[in-house]
Amino acid sequence: MTGGTKRGRLVKRVAVTFVSTGLLLLSFVAYQLWGTALYEHHAQDQLRTELAHKLHTPTTTAPPTTTPGATSTTAPAPVDQVAPTTPDPGVGTPIGLLTIPRMGMNGVAIVEGTDEHQLQQGPGHYVGTSLPGQAGNAAIAGHRTTYGAPFYDLNNLQPGDPISIQTSQGVFDYQVVGSHVVVPSDVTVLAQSNTPELTLTTCNPRYSAATRLVVTATLTKTTVNPASLPTTTTTPASSSTTGPTPSTTAPSLAGGAEGAGLGGGLGGTSTGGEVRQAILWGALTLVGAVLGLVAWRRGRRPWSWVVLATGIPLVVGGLLLCFQHISLALPQSF
Repeated sequence: MTGGTKRGRLVKRVAVTFVSTGLLLLSFVAYQLWGTALYEHHAQDQLRTELAHKLHTPTTTAPPTTTPGATSTTAPAPVDQVAPTTPDPGVGTPIGLLTIPRMGMNGVAIVEGTDEHQLQQGPGHYVGTSLPGQAGNAAIAGHRTTYGAPFYDLNNLQPGDPISIQTSQGVFDYQVVGSHVVVPSDVTVLAQSNTPELTLTTCNPRYSAATRLVVTATLTKTTVNPASLPTTTTTPASSSTTGPTPSTTAPSLAGGAEGAGLGGGLGGTSTGGEVRQAILWGALTLVGAVLGLVAWRRGRRPWSWVVLATGIPLVVGGLLLCFQHISLALPQSF
């Protein structure tokens, strides 16, 4: 009888352990899919509010970008019709609004930088690449399954699909040229180009970070904000046929959760540091939960209920912090 009782208790403890582990895993999945999205939506509201003071409705439109035998919807914009080169914005600064009709994306705020703290807020512009609308290659990364998953349907884009970006310099219309998949360490897709183009990157396939999906597009139309044009002319227009010079600064990709690779790299907190923080908060949460449970079971009523009511919010808070650090340890565009 005693042996059966011991085996029954052991089975009960094992069952409780498995059930608790399953609930924790389900909680983490829920946090990744919905909890992170709430954070991203709040961050987007703040970014759009800040952008509202920077963006102006353009009143002049650049001439149609046509060439003999070509239509305006397929010919890339000549280099002399791109926006003037400007100093790089500060990391974390909102730089524009991204619209991709096929993906149902309308006016999503783009933030400067592709570290985990920037990509949590929305699509991030790779530091060192050209700004949208300017000469050269403007590259943007975005999450595909977490933090609102702005690039969840990036694989649905097809050649000819329109992409629009509005910045303080105007509205710039791109047209998708194609897409391909590369390994995370292949940063050649961020290299500068002689024509104004756009590169979008995200993790691939969905719910995995094994590879990177890359979509490329060319600038086809510019609608410039007159306030952004230079007030003085330093070189006569007829003396130059090359137009604005693309930025030659190499993208800053060192550090981040993947080292030098696509999807992040401003040198934020290392993966190892985030894992240690996750373990620390996980251990503290576990200790707090055990102590609270013991105090509740052995304490006197009604004080034991006070302990329970106080302990549950603290345990949930510690668990959320643990989940947050685990999320930061994942590839930034996951």
